[in-house]
Amino acid sequence: MNKKTSLTIKIAVPLVLVLVYLFVQPVQVYIKKIVFLFSMVDVSAIKGYILSFGIWAPIVSFLLMVFQSVAAPLPAFLITFANAGLFGWVKGAALSWSSAMAGAVLCFFIARFYGREVVEKLTSKLALESVDDFFQKHGKYAILIARLLPFISFDVVSYAAGLTSMGFWEFFWATGLGQLPATIVYSYVGDMLVGSVKTFVFGLLILFSLAVLGILLKRVFQEKKTKHVINE
Repeated sequence: MNKKTSLTIKIAVPLVLVLVYLFVQPVQVYIKKIVFLFSMVDVSAIKGYILSFGIWAPIVSFLLMVFQSVAAPLPAFLITFANAGLFGWVKGAALSWSSAMAGAVLCFFIARFYGREVVEKLTSKLALESVDDFFQKHGKYAILIARLLPFISFDVVSYAAGLTSMGFWEFFWATGLGQLPATIVYSYVGDMLVGSVKTFVFGLLILFSLAVLGILLKRVFQEKKTKHVINE
């Protein structure tokens, strides 16, 4: 792809998307509705919305996960829980994992193609800077750690990875492996979420995430210590 073609695409794609949002009223209404649903942080509301599309529900769920990835930092765990409740934890986990992977890859290439200025507009300068520091300290482990914690925007991490020199396949495999354990656990628990147990179970998920995070951080520290000793 030559520079002229690349520049044309960089300008044309965002322009078309903005024009569609501004002048195609149904698109604007749907996007506002989706953002509102996420802002409620209500799994039942997300489930009801996905289910309303009937046989298209899995495709809608897939697109919702990709949408929340690009429009970081909307909470992805809501869709993971909803998928488990609607499709069972096994199929729900497969759907959540594959759609999250698609979203992560899209974020990575958006960052690589459009650069930091556009990424800051899609996320925020403060969020990106905090992830930059995290990335500098932990490198590829940042991807593994971030996916385990429900309150760290993994999507911002995907954007940040695209701004580094990290190769795509290194990012892809780290992303896939990093998000798999959490996706399975959240899906399994999400399939059992009912009524008043939601808060209790979510607390357990946080404890689980922190425990795994501690193990990872310990491993990273030990590796850095070993390298330091070898260098001396």
